[in-house]
Amino acid sequence: MEIAIIDQLKLVDKVTVRKDIFAGLTVAVMLIPQGLAYSLLAGMPPIYGLYAGFIPLLIYPIFGSSRHMSVGPVALTSILVFSGISAYAQPGTELFIQLALLTAFVAGGLQLIFSALKMGFLVNFLSMPVISGFTSAAAIIIAAGQLKYLFGLEIERTDNVILTIYELLAKITDVNPFDVLLGGVSLAFIMFIKSVNRFIPGALIAVILGTLATYFFHLTDEAVEVVGKVPEGLPSFAVPAITVENIFDVFPTALSISLISFIGSLAIAKTISARNNHYPINANQELFALGIAQSLSAFFQGFPGMGSFTRSAVNDEVGAQTGFASIFAAVFIGLIMLFFTKFFFFLPNSILAAVVLSAVFGLIEIKNSIRLFKLDRRDFYSLIATFLLTLVLGVQIGVFAGIGLSILLIIYKAAHPHYAFLGRIQGTSTYRNIKRFSDLDIHDNSIILRYDSDLFFANAKHFYDTVIDAIRTRPQVKVFILDASSIAHLDSTAIHYMELLITELKQAGIAFYVSGLKGPVRDIFHKAGINQKLPFQHQFLNIEDAMKYFEKEEAEQEKKIYVQQRNIE
Repeated sequence: MEIAIIDQLKLVDKVTVRKDIFAGLTVAVMLIPQGLAYSLLAGMPPIYGLYAGFIPLLIYPIFGSSRHMSVGPVALTSILVFSGISAYAQPGTELFIQLALLTAFVAGGLQLIFSALKMGFLVNFLSMPVISGFTSAAAIIIAAGQLKYLFGLEIERTDNVILTIYELLAKITDVNPFDVLLGGVSLAFIMFIKSVNRFIPGALIAVILGTLATYFFHLTDEAVEVVGKVPEGLPSFAVPAITVENIFDVFPTALSISLISFIGSLAIAKTISARNNHYPINANQELFALGIAQSLSAFFQGFPGMGSFTRSAVNDEVGAQTGFASIFAAVFIGLIMLFFTKFFFFLPNSILAAVVLSAVFGLIEIKNSIRLFKLDRRDFYSLIATFLLTLVLGVQIGVFAGIGLSILLIIYKAAHPHYAFLGRIQGTSTYRNIKRFSDLDIHDNSIILRYDSDLFFANAKHFYDTVIDAIRTRPQVKVFILDASSIAHLDSTAIHYMELLITELKQAGIAFYVSGLKGPVRDIFHKAGINQKLPFQHQFLNIEDAMKYFEKEEAEQEKKIYVQQRNIE
């Protein structure tokens, strides 16, 4: 794999270094409150959110093909960690922490394996509507889970939204008004600052002001829950609890995180690349960079993360020029962990909940859903199905349900490709879809079909049935013409149905013509012996030649019949 940072050294000068330092500081300022909040979301002590952002910021830019992507903890992977690991350990316990770190190691290892096998194409197996449905549902689950902190309530965490809402309503009389005030005001403030200027660190300002208010007004005496003591110092090296049993336990979570983090991160990298003259993004290189960053992070107490769209976009917009911006961000995070963690003691959990809520609101893609409803109902229904499955069954099952649904959609579309019956535009030799064009010349004795897909086992029967059904509705047909210009391959199943169709049409007295055969398909016809059943004189360069040949044959046949009748007379 390439060491991408070496190529970026060519861009380094005094100006780019200054811009990268400023971008790194900006990203670090954003990551501090987010890291603390996402750590609680993942069921981990707050300091682990900074650990999760430290090593990836150092390692990813060395290998990653994106110069602007900021890798670290995000809400989506945090909720996946909580959902998957809480089945085996109580959140916040030493066992839970060890399993979360092991999840990062396994997820990173899977990405390294995928990279070695050149499996960057995996990104194509999750459609955007399915991803949108999953992330929207996950955002609602995340938001519901943060309400306990916003209201200062003690309820059991779960990714079942209905159960969470029920528990909240059951304890609504126990709401802590001070938590509601701190969290509500902070949330409104962060959202207002975002709407005014996204470069202003609204979350950090809210954290600082809320911490000061809690300290000076002694709000801990009013049962406001705070972060408490946060360890100082850089993360120490420690080997995750790697055992066969533990790996089996975390594997489903690690697999879902490895796929989601890769797909999401690649989408971010490509989006930001498009804003910067489309510098190249290599999918397999991204897999390697994410995998190595995540795996190494596990040895320094980092739980799973991915590219953050918010931090990456800000990194780009404030002027980051190279991957060194992320390395500078890691340096600033390291300084915070060394000297300033003691100031987090009086940070209220309700404000961290506000930080999470302000981030996940953007994951709920209402506009995209409305657009899909108008544009493509099939994609809209797949979005809704994934959304409901994730909401009802939880994010862990939702990931795999989304993957399964995406694969089913691929199979369905492959098995039911587009096709068109054609007619001639009057006065021309051009043929078009009879459903899209009016006033076409349609020969009563012919059917012309354009099949817009390769023929293989998934759609061969569909092709055969389409032709047979069309012929049954037109008993006067004497010739069937296949426009094969969109077909580039046939497999053995398709060959079987092609031979069957040729035979059945011949028995029915219907000629079979084919036009526009590509070279590879001609080779397959030759190897499979189809040319013995479909002679060369029935294979044409275009539809017009086929129709002229048919009309000539029909005229000669009528002439023979006329001569025979005259001889009889």
